[in-house]
Amino acid sequence: MKDPTHELHRSSSRPGPAAGNAASGFNRRDFFKGAGASAAATALATSVAEANQAAAPVVVGPGMSKIKLDVNGESREVAVEPRMTLLEALRYGCGLTGAKPVSIDGSSGASTVWIDGKLAAANTTLVMDCVGKKIRTVESLGGSKPDAVCSAFLHNDAMQCGFCTPGFVVAVRDFLDKHPDASEAEIRAGLNGNLCRCGTYANVIMAALEVVKGGK
Repeated sequence: MKDPTHELHRSSSRPGPAAGNAASGFNRRDFFKGAGASAAATALATSVAEANQAAAPVVVGPGMSKIKLDVNGESREVAVEPRMTLLEALRYGCGLTGAKPVSIDGSSGASTVWIDGKLAAANTTLVMDCVGKKIRTVESLGGSKPDAVCSAFLHNDAMQCGFCTPGFVVAVRDFLDKHPDASEAEIRAGLNGNLCRCGTYANVIMAALEVVKGGK
């Protein structure tokens, strides 16, 4: 017959789970902490990698690439190089030759167009910067029913060689849209960013004043 006290002594001398864990160096709390930290680190690394990938610049070139431009309310697909200006794309890609390459720094105003409603020199603007923007050229003022500014330029003989004319027409239209009741002095000040080598300034001012007075 077994001695009960002997069995009790044996069972009480066996190490429990906690004692076994301590002896082996394993701790459940530390395990779960480590597993949670590892999962958080993995998630953070994945988020950073995805953010870097999303922020990576789109490489275009060095050869020709096809892009779409919104020009005068129409979508135009043109083949361009990254170094090309908007003026080059308009003239050689879209066949819109109104804006003129008179000066390389845009100081003449002959290449003036609208980009998102603001005046800009097309020959100093990279075409790649215009993707997704609304471009409007002097051609938008022509057609079967030309803008009043175009008609006023004809009435007042406000052009000679014609190279500066498109830029002046765009500048006058933009200025009078903002100042429909402008005086002669205000018109002179407002158009000081456009140059005419033929010296038709007086006629340009007369054309603008005709529009102010309601000329059609």
